[in-house]
Amino acid sequence: MSNPVLPKFFVYAPDKTEEGTFAKRMSIREEHLARIKTFLAAGTIRIGGVLLSPESLTAPPENQKMVGSTLICQAESLEDVRKMVEGDIYYKEGVWDTEKIVILPLMAATPIP
Repeated sequence: MSNPVLPKFFVYAPDKTEEGTFAKRMSIREEHLARIKTFLAAGTIRIGGVLLSPESLTAPPENQKMVGSTLICQAESLEDVRKMVEGDIYYKEGVWDTEKIVILPLMAATPIP
């Protein structure tokens, strides 16, 4: 019996733009990454990363500006992904702008690792 293919989801979680958000992001980053690793190991998160401002493409690494996070997830439901996002320290501690988070089903046209 084969395992069912779970639906995939796109997550866009922009950071708040208020002063101090970047410092807060960096102060809790290790806890965020440790939690993300558990979802990677379980196969729930397939791809994840930080979003950078457009001018960061030509800036040296120390001047690149983080502006949010993105994930491609595989889960039973959109609600499962929402619970995962809402359980993240970036969500709970106010790094992500919770009013602007987008979670949508994704039909991939290319392979996803």
